[in-house]
Amino acid sequence: MPSPKILALAGSLRADSYNKKLVKIAAKGAEAAGAEVTFVDLRDYPLPIFDEDLEKADGMPPNGRKIKDLMLAHDGWLLSCPEYNSSITAVLKNTIDWASRKQDGETPLQCFVGKAVCLMSASPGALGGLRGLVVVRMLLNNINMIVLPDQVAVSQAANAFNPDGTLVDAGKQAAVTKLGTTLAAFLAKHQG
Repeated sequence: MPSPKILALAGSLRADSYNKKLVKIAAKGAEAAGAEVTFVDLRDYPLPIFDEDLEKADGMPPNGRKIKDLMLAHDGWLLSCPEYNSSITAVLKNTIDWASRKQDGETPLQCFVGKAVCLMSASPGALGGLRGLVVVRMLLNNINMIVLPDQVAVSQAANAFNPDGTLVDAGKQAAVTKLGTTLAAFLAKHQG
């Protein structure tokens, strides 16, 4: 049986993003559980703001096609979501909007339907990004992803990470690692 393929990404462009650090912890958990994990930095896939006139004139932007192909090639996602004004980040929403566009030979929402995802967030605030996760969960459910119930929010993120990228709180470190192992186990079970 092939190893589950998991895409790990954060809805942030910032180079020193807390959420990029967080998703890498979960990715290590998934790898330890036997999954093949690909980390994607959305900074490497710049996209124009979604605009149907632009799409009609020029088609799918090359980076939109690249990120969509990565989504299509993976069975599930580990997704770490910054919270901007109690909601989803513009870069994550824009990436999803472009990837949702049906291309020739594809079924609607093909890179989302039936894919499993585990959510996490890190925020400098007291709630750790929980309000934004509600919005992300709703969106992903609406595009027919299987959003697993477990999630982790890391508050006070500016002080939450060690210099090596691990979490200061050992319990939170274990919980985020477990998100990766949980997703890998879920995908392995459903592939079998």
